[in-house]
Amino acid sequence: MPFNSKTSAAGISVFSNSVLVLTKFVVGIFTGSVSIVSEAAHSAVDLLAALIAYYAVSTSDKKPDQHHTYGHGKIEHISGAVEAVLIIVAAVWIIYEASQKLSMREMPKELEYGIVIMILSIVVNYFVSRKLFQVAKVTQSHALEADALHLQADIWTSVGVLAGLIAIKLTGLSWLDPVIAIVVALIIFKAGYDMTKKSLRELTDSSLPDEDQAIIRNIIENHQGIKDYHNLRTRRSGSKRLVDVHIVLEADLHLQQAHDICDEIERLIETRLSPCDVVIHSEPLEDSSVQTVK
Repeated sequence: MPFNSKTSAAGISVFSNSVLVLTKFVVGIFTGSVSIVSEAAHSAVDLLAALIAYYAVSTSDKKPDQHHTYGHGKIEHISGAVEAVLIIVAAVWIIYEASQKLSMREMPKELEYGIVIMILSIVVNYFVSRKLFQVAKVTQSHALEADALHLQADIWTSVGVLAGLIAIKLTGLSWLDPVIAIVVALIIFKAGYDMTKKSLRELTDSSLPDEDQAIIRNIIENHQGIKDYHNLRTRRSGSKRLVDVHIVLEADLHLQQAHDICDEIERLIETRLSPCDVVIHSEPLEDSSVQTVK
């Protein structure tokens, strides 16, 4: 299996998150730092997200079958929605725990271990998230992109926790620990909210972005054999873009000529927006109610 495949990239994320979750929880409990425990919870959400992403990318690429004639791409969007809910739940839990800790004012101990694990987390998540973003861009994987975004958010929260631990070590202000945890939770909550919106848009078959539609329209409008077009519809299913459109051709064209034009348009669109599935319905100009715009 190539290193750049979706499944292998998701597997790397699962492994790195597993190590970080275990280490952060152990260090957080040992030091008594709620901010480190909150980071462990954040990484646990990332681990669950990575597991879901691994399942999604290994399932969404299955070939269409009699029960899923359009393929299994929607699994990626469902996984994104589940991840978003988990993120929000984790954020609420962290806020509750930090609020309890704020009233107790306990001073964490042995913060050097926490500082080391935060630095390690930042370095590991930086390289893993960068790899996930690269593979997600090439494969157009929604699940891998979501996983990479989670790790990217984890980097910034780890930076915040690291700065807080250093500040606590230097000043002895114990209240900084739960305050930092609450800030981390709010960042996590925002990530979950944004992910929820994106997943719901794609689960409800919203159209492709304007820039993608502009590419499709430009290809069709600049083809000499096409007199007009209408009923352009687009949506996304997992990493694949789905496009269907009606084109208007000269009525006296031979069937083979019309077929060749459709094939050429499909090839041009797929070249620019791969992976994608293009369906074209051709109509004769004299039978079309649509007026030519060329």
